[in-house]
Formats: sequence, C-alpha cells, structure tokens
Amino acid sequence: MDIKILHIDSNNPILWEQLEQAGFINHADFTSSKQEIESKIQDYNGIVIRSRFKIDKQFLDKATNLQFIARVGAGLESIDCDYATSKNVALIAAPEGNCNAVAEHTLGMILSLFNKLNIADSEIRSGEWNREKNRGHELDGKTVGIIGYGNMGKAFSKKLRGFDVEVLCYDIKENVGDANARQVSLQELQQKTDVLSLHIPWTPETDKMVNSDFINAFAKDIWIINTSRGKNIITADLVTAMQSGKVLGAGLDVLEYEKLSFETLFQDKNTPEAFQYLLDGRKVILTPHIAGWTYESHERLAQVIVDKIKALYGKN
Repeated sequence: MDIKILHIDSNNPILWEQLEQAGFINHADFTSSKQEIESKIQDYNGIVIRSRFKIDKQFLDKATNLQFIARVGAGLESIDCDYATSKNVALIAAPEGNCNAVAEHTLGMILSLFNKLNIADSEIRSGEWNREKNRGHELDGKTVGIIGYGNMGKAFSKKLRGFDVEVLCYDIKENVGDANARQVSLQELQQKTDVLSLHIPWTPETDKMVNSDFINAFAKDIWIINTSRGKNIITADLVTAMQSGKVLGAGLDVLEYEKLSFETLFQDKNTPEAFQYLLDGRKVILTPHIAGWTYESHERLAQVIVDKIKALYGKN
C-alpha cells in the first residue's frame, strides 16, 4: 500500500527527500486554507505540520484515512490529541530535535540579562559610555530553578555544568532528576531559586500558571526566563512584579500575545499596556520565538521526524 503524506508547512529538504527515498509519496500544500485542506485530507495517510493551523475534531473527522500526524517541533498543543488518539491516529513530535538550541538560547538570555549586554550595546551606539550603571551580576553562587524537566529542561541543566550553581528541578512526573539537577517540590524550588527557567508545554494545567500568587510565593527576588509557551505567563502580573522589584529581569522568547502559528504577533491597533512596558523595559530581553530555531535544529528536527515516521511503518 502506498503511504501518501501531505506536507502543510515547509521544512528542511531532508525530510521530503528521505521520506521519498523510503517509498512514501509526498504532496505539499503550503498555501490553501484549512477548509480547502479539509476537502482533500481524506486522500492522505499522514500529515506533516509545524503550526499553521489547529488540527481539531472537524479536521480529524474529515481525515478518514489518516494514520499519523507529525509535528516538526516539540509541542502538540495545536492538535486535539485525545480525539486523534481515539481515532487511532499516531502522534509524532520531535522535542529532542531542538532541545540543545533551546538550552543555549536560555543560557544566552540569562548571561545577557545579568551583564546588561543589550542595554550597554544600545547605549554605546547612541554615544553613551556608562560603566557603573551597567555593572553586572555573576551566575556563580546562584540557584537555578527549572520547571519542566523533560528534553528541554535536561538539556539546559547540562549547559549549567560549567557554572558553580545549584540546579533544582520541579516536574509533575516523579524521579526525573539526574546528576545535573536535583528534583524538589515546588515549594522548595520557590524557597531557594534565584533564576527561574520555564521548560513546560502549554496545557490546561500550565495555562496562566505564572501569575501574581505564583511569583510572590518565591522567597527571593528572581529573574524569569521563558522559552516554553507565552500563555504560561500572565504578562500583566509579570509586569506588576517587575515594577515592584520582585522580578529583577525577564528573558522572554515567547509572548502571551502570539498567534497559534507562532509566525506573527497580535495584529491589534492598540498595544496592551503590559506589553508596552516590556517593549520599553531595560530589564527585559525579547526574542521572536526563536530559542529552538537554529540552522542545526532545523535539520535535526526534520531528521527526528523522518526517523519516527519510518519506524512507524517498520522501515528503519
């Protein structure tokens, strides 16, 4: 039986090429609307997608011959996973494909915040030479708290091995700690952490998890890094904590206001007040959801997806 795969987003060429070599039939459609894709999806056994649109019950009901959905990325929040599973549709993701990229980006954000690299660079370009104002902090001696200790969290803790830091992790799964991070309760993590790094998916449990109560439960004033999902943090509450000094700085690769596709920010004419504070803030580093978006991870993500699709059909 020929296995027909519809590619809904562009990816590294090796994904297409290696699937073709393995005997799969590839078709691409990067421009049609969701409704137009739904009208022909019954012809396909597999879908390869990044985040172009949500694969919901309506879509899955029309995909009568679907055997798998492969998302070239870490999270599956754009897919109705329970409904897909109930229809015996295999779900494939590649969190191991970009975890190193995320880990390096996270560390880069921390070091840039601590040493005010973005501020100092901007000031020099505008003719200012401020040494005392840009005195930095050292990571050594701090406690780093990681929430979410899967592929991303573990990769980040590995990067911290060269620093004299205590690394704690909290996860809903038991016994995930390792030589690089000691697993603790959320209460202990909040008691000891100086730098908080989020490596969690976006689920009903993590949606708006970082709010005022959550932040104020930390015993120390903290730095927050978020390379997971924007909606895990209530931006207005983060800003309130920054204004009070409870949050000393924030590195945000993801924003509450992002579209589901991650390709654009909100299109509203009025910028939310909290977001304007971030844009104006000296203690904030913002990047456009690129923590896992390196040249190397682009290829690695594609390779992981290829290998998993081939394994599904016993072609490895």
